[in-house]
Amino acid sequence: MAQVLLLTHTPNPEQYIAAAAKLCYSASDIPTLLDNLTPEKTEAFLQRLTDLGHQSPIEHVTFTFGIEGVSRSLLAQITRHRIASFSVQSQRYVKEQNMQYVTPPQIAQDEEAARLYEQAMQQAVDSYHKLADLLEEKHYAKFLAEGMSEKAAHSAAEKKAIEDARFVLPNACETKMIVTMNARSLMNFFHLRCCERAQWEIRDVATQMLRLVKEVSPTLFRNAGPGCVSGPCPEGKMCCGKTAQVREYFRGL
Repeated sequence: MAQVLLLTHTPNPEQYIAAAAKLCYSASDIPTLLDNLTPEKTEAFLQRLTDLGHQSPIEHVTFTFGIEGVSRSLLAQITRHRIASFSVQSQRYVKEQNMQYVTPPQIAQDEEAARLYEQAMQQAVDSYHKLADLLEEKHYAKFLAEGMSEKAAHSAAEKKAIEDARFVLPNACETKMIVTMNARSLMNFFHLRCCERAQWEIRDVATQMLRLVKEVSPTLFRNAGPGCVSGPCPEGKMCCGKTAQVREYFRGL
């Protein structure tokens, strides 16, 4: 299953957000912005931002996460959040020597479904290695004929081979990534991906991320979570019907 680490973040994130807000609403000079910003005043500034719906100051702080044990299916979803930075382990440069894959809980809980799923994964792995070996042999001969040394030809042939062999790998294939978002993008991410209607894997990752940022910035992320935490459920007729339980869970996260 997914493992999420908070690798780094802007130091004293809430204080720097408060300083940005202070600049907007006072005659303070830049060198003195942090002067007298006590925890109480910092919290008051953050509350004022929330009350006014003024979100631009929270863009000044960022949080960087390490995420592993997730599927390529999740990768397709999380990269839709475009105000973020992503570094992802490449299947073009990294050979899948022993492919790990994510199994959806509903499949794992059904004996017959799990058997079929594992069979499909094994077939994909076998096809990948057969294609990689076949293509590598072909490219190796070509590169030798072009005058490459054996070592260089082998390295180039392997890379060229897995570049195409990866096409048979499934969405279930595990990947890992480093993701950086500013706080405003994170709020939007949590709003959408912590929701009960979000796909189970990205909901789990989003919830882990929220738990981690709440530890370092509890005031900022006090009302973060799915849309129903800070207001009425935005899903309308598609509401999960568990608004009270969801609110209680995320407020106690």
